Amino acid sequence: MSTASPRAPALGFIFITLVLLVLGFGIIIPVLPGLVTEFEGGSVSAGSHAYGWLIMVFALMQFIGSPILGALSDRFGRRKVILIALAGSTIDNLVMGLAPTLGWLFVGRVIAGLTAGVIATANAYIADVTPPERRAQSFGLVGAAFGLGFVIGPAVGGLLGHYHLRLPFFVSAGCLVLNWLYGAFVLPESLPPEKRRAFEWKRANPAGALLLLRRFPGLFGLAGMYFLYFLGSIMLQSTWVLYTGYRYGWSTQQVGLSLAFVGIAMAVVQARLVRPILGGLGEQRGLAGGLLLSAAVMAGYGLATRGWMIYALILIGAFGGIAGPAAQALITRHAPADEQGAVQGVLASLGSLAGILGPPLAAWSFGACVAPDTPLPLPGVAFFEAAVLFLFALGLALRAFREDARAVRAA
Repeated sequence: MSTASPRAPALGFIFITLVLLVLGFGIIIPVLPGLVTEFEGGSVSAGSHAYGWLIMVFALMQFIGSPILGALSDRFGRRKVILIALAGSTIDNLVMGLAPTLGWLFVGRVIAGLTAGVIATANAYIADVTPPERRAQSFGLVGAAFGLGFVIGPAVGGLLGHYHLRLPFFVSAGCLVLNWLYGAFVLPESLPPEKRRAFEWKRANPAGALLLLRRFPGLFGLAGMYFLYFLGSIMLQSTWVLYTGYRYGWSTQQVGLSLAFVGIAMAVVQARLVRPILGGLGEQRGLAGGLLLSAAVMAGYGLATRGWMIYALILIGAFGGIAGPAAQALITRHAPADEQGAVQGVLASLGSLAGILGPPLAAWSFGACVAPDTPLPLPGVAFFEAAVLFLFALGLALRAFREDARAVRAA
């Protein structure tokens, strides 16, 4: 009697996993700053500082845990690490939804940070199942999954938060449970046993993993570019709710709708336009152009005097998002198959380091510039800081391209 063959790993499986993950994450975005501010007695300035610390703690734990999870995925496969990460995020949402004090929010964020490995492992999964010449398009699907999740998640979170500030956390936990069940019973493994690599602690700590990147020409510079790119993006995410509420008087529902619009624009560009754009420009010029456009849009956010201008800038900024899949495609070309998990773990760790520095820098800059006695009334300060970071990232990218060109000529 014949038995059914195992499901072949494919992008569709990981796409659904990412949509469910981002949906659960997006639901809590409009309400988490409000919950923190509520614990701080309703003070926007105090809430901004506490919110910055909360995100920083999550990022610190992720900085420690991501290289470990990345190395474990090279040893035991991608699917098991994804299940561990989803379980940690579920516990985090339940803890935050039930939190009686601000301290319990930090407990939840510690758990989530140590087990935050879905995105990095999903990127390694994509590298496992996609040939190098098609990876930019495939990484565009990651952006599309984020966009689709953000279309629904923040809008639903804003609506639910209108009825009760804690309700979105429990709905998010439910989405993550569905995601875990999907991973446990549907998602196939992408890394066959013959391509796995023994676990080594020197590859599973942030410092050691980062130094290992020096073995691959050009990769160290691209990793630095990725760090600055992520740091600039974090500046936007960290102050979006606070900035739009303060400057334009947007309600929780309006913030949720604006983030849903971000998701729609992102999904269209990443799913439909990444392939033709990067096919015409190439990955290197696409990365450079995306970084330059992102810097201009960030400055625009800081200068916008009316809320409707934000929507125009979102449309333009969506095209700057081609930098993400272009960068991922270039980075994966520099690493062998049995180290993709470790490399993605390093990138996640760098993203976490950006998350340690970015949220307090953005939130504290914003808080200082909106305080009643501020000498510099500049609520868009975090966006100007982000624009500068994107320009520095562009400089590192161009330098890495020159290193690759020299390596090719020397070969």
